[in-house]
Amino acid sequence: MNRSRVHRRPLRSSASRPAQWPVPLAAAATIAALLGTGLVAAPASAAPATEATTASRPVADPAAAVDPFIGTSHDGNTWPGATAPFGMMQWSPTGTTGDQTSTPVANGYSYDVDRLRGFSLTHLNGAGCAPGAAGDVPIMPVTTAVTTSPSADTTDAVYAAGYSHDQESASPGRYSVQLDNGVRTDLAVTTRAGIGEFAFPAGQAANLLFRTSNSINGSEAADTRVDARTRTVSGSVLTGGFCSRRANGGGATNPDRRSYYRLYFTATFDRDFTTTGTWKDGTVQPGGTRASGGEGYLTGADRAGRGSGAWVGFDARHGATVHARIGISYVSAAGAVANRDAEVRKHASVSSVAAATRASWNRELSRIRVGGGTTDRTTQLYTSVYHALMQPNTLNDRDGRYLGPDLRVHRIDRGHRAVYGTYSGWDQYRAQIQLLALLRPDVAGDMAQSMLRSAQQNGGVWDRWLHLGAPTHVMTGDPSAATLATWYAMGVRNFDVRAAYQSLRHQATVQNADALSDIGCPGQCLAQRPGLDQYLQRQYAANDDCHCWGGAAETLEDSISDSALGSWASSLGLRSDARMFAARGTYWKNTFNPAVGYQAARQADGTWTPGWAPSTGVGFAQGTSAQYTWLVPQDVSGLSAALGGDAAAVARLDAFFHDASGAFAVTGGDATKFDPTNEPDIHTPWMYNALGQPWKTQETVRRVVDDAYGTGPSGLPGNDDLGTMSAWYVFASIGLYPQTPGRAEMLIGSPTFSTVDIRRATGQRIVIRSSGTDQYVQGARLDGRTLTRSWVPASFVNRGGTLSLRVGATPDTAWATAPRDRPQDR
Repeated sequence: MNRSRVHRRPLRSSASRPAQWPVPLAAAATIAALLGTGLVAAPASAAPATEATTASRPVADPAAAVDPFIGTSHDGNTWPGATAPFGMMQWSPTGTTGDQTSTPVANGYSYDVDRLRGFSLTHLNGAGCAPGAAGDVPIMPVTTAVTTSPSADTTDAVYAAGYSHDQESASPGRYSVQLDNGVRTDLAVTTRAGIGEFAFPAGQAANLLFRTSNSINGSEAADTRVDARTRTVSGSVLTGGFCSRRANGGGATNPDRRSYYRLYFTATFDRDFTTTGTWKDGTVQPGGTRASGGEGYLTGADRAGRGSGAWVGFDARHGATVHARIGISYVSAAGAVANRDAEVRKHASVSSVAAATRASWNRELSRIRVGGGTTDRTTQLYTSVYHALMQPNTLNDRDGRYLGPDLRVHRIDRGHRAVYGTYSGWDQYRAQIQLLALLRPDVAGDMAQSMLRSAQQNGGVWDRWLHLGAPTHVMTGDPSAATLATWYAMGVRNFDVRAAYQSLRHQATVQNADALSDIGCPGQCLAQRPGLDQYLQRQYAANDDCHCWGGAAETLEDSISDSALGSWASSLGLRSDARMFAARGTYWKNTFNPAVGYQAARQADGTWTPGWAPSTGVGFAQGTSAQYTWLVPQDVSGLSAALGGDAAAVARLDAFFHDASGAFAVTGGDATKFDPTNEPDIHTPWMYNALGQPWKTQETVRRVVDDAYGTGPSGLPGNDDLGTMSAWYVFASIGLYPQTPGRAEMLIGSPTFSTVDIRRATGQRIVIRSSGTDQYVQGARLDGRTLTRSWVPASFVNRGGTLSLRVGATPDTAWATAPRDRPQDR
């Protein structure tokens, strides 16, 4: 039943070999010109015989290397369906384990579940709560007569179908599967529209169900209309409810158990309907053409049997292949029609639409050109870039209109090409937003402008986690500040810089009306910059009076964001602001307990919250004291001093990545160790650079790459979190990692490819050449000059350049170890 695949197989390092300097860029260009090829990399040494190695020249068709099934198991929460880069429409299957009011995982699809109840038009990539959100308008082909209400089929016993992975395929922009009921479904999409082909077997009923109310979290209202004359099914669903069933912040106090968008859809067919029908709750109306009714946002018995939708039937006495062109819009029914007709022409086919979207993906994926790595690592890299660039999601219709968080329709700002949404700030600000800025600074700028407008339409509040353009209040800290400061540092300028800075400054200095609210806590606290006045007075978030998920976590996250704002202010020439925010960037020291040597929760009266242990989660958000203690990327030297100096800090970091026997322990599961499945400590493997032992960064990052990531459905260590874990893998693969939010300097590791050639959308070219793929750096050059530092300056990102690395199988314990060669805190 399962396809042949590899699960989390360690990728071995190459054998020891003589190290060679990479071919200089100028020489490579000369050779390329002589040979008539685009680029020549340094000769790569042979990889182990058990692994195929790609050619040293860059991959020509990176879309062919993408495996959309990576991360669809093992809690990766990705999905394999059809999507375009930054797409609005993301058409993918929704699975079932026998409860129509729930789904197997956050996004609806799990590789380990072999039964589907529809193909939904919208999705989230790798959200961590189940159900997450979206999954709107599941469309299900069935070969039985519709004699009972699909909403009454509460266990998905009648109108769902099994399938085999042997009959399933996916590639960028296309998804297909043959169900056990005999129907072959083939889907392709553009940005806002798609085309589906449904091939029904001969001699059976041929019906398509539009389960309009059955979004993943349910719905407040839904409406479906059938027009047999024009062969059209259209409607809308009013829904939302992001993570509304999570234990922390769930129940009646959850602020997201509400509707915050309406999705409109319209589907037109190339064949006449032979039958139509509708249903509402338990009532079926054969021949009906309109139905309305939502399901609510509860689950189980509180929601079972509710909902509405419609079906259309076709003549399949001799078999029937039916094509549907579908458009969606968050603005209006007319917008859905216009999006459909503009993006999927009348005579389009699944193949033609898929080919165009695949070409779009190849343009995006080719912004990173790699060569000289193994086949598996090439697949992992390009799949990771693919996952990272699924978002942000396009919100505006082709006419420039979009739905704001105020539920009003707005128009795109002049000079911007798109309005974007869906931003998991607490996750993404650590890696995904840097990768976006590196590859598509133009998209990052449009997203920055979109976030500014969303905040203005949301009473001036920059929410931590946006689904579409709407606030969900999920997680902790003020990640928007860190995000926009980072984008500015990385050269993003196509947004209203001054207005954005002033708005974020206001959020960080003036307490807003909800700052003392405990609604949604923990997990989805309504307050943004919670208890700000008290925080500024105490210089830490008191765990017993913080109106947040956890006081220590809030302090650490806000310290990072404030430090980032200080860097941004300095770049803007705002010296007073720069000093103020830089000082606030050190507030992490006020939740560091020197008596135990860890970050810890602290009470309003200044005492430490009782019951502390390194494994405690009290005062933290999805992490522990041991893991959060390292969350000081902006002040590693200060953290080192607090831990007793560099030698003591290195010893602590060594223990963080190893078990009691000294073996690496980097796959998670121990609350006192590194956890690659969650965000608070994913930067820690790179901290050795600042502590003067960069060879340990190189070996630790490589071990995480080998042990925690892999190919196949279980190839991600945990929730992809809107491309965050995938982006981490990309940086690990190219041998660079962002030093700290708010800055553009990059820490140097060891690439898993001998050639990395990055072409930013704004024209800069960044080249990383390595003498092989061994894990230890034994020398470096930057633009032809010897480099003794374990980091590259912001100019390398913003102006481009060439980093050449000599690597080998043994650590060089002298390179980049001097204090002057370590990354510097400001």
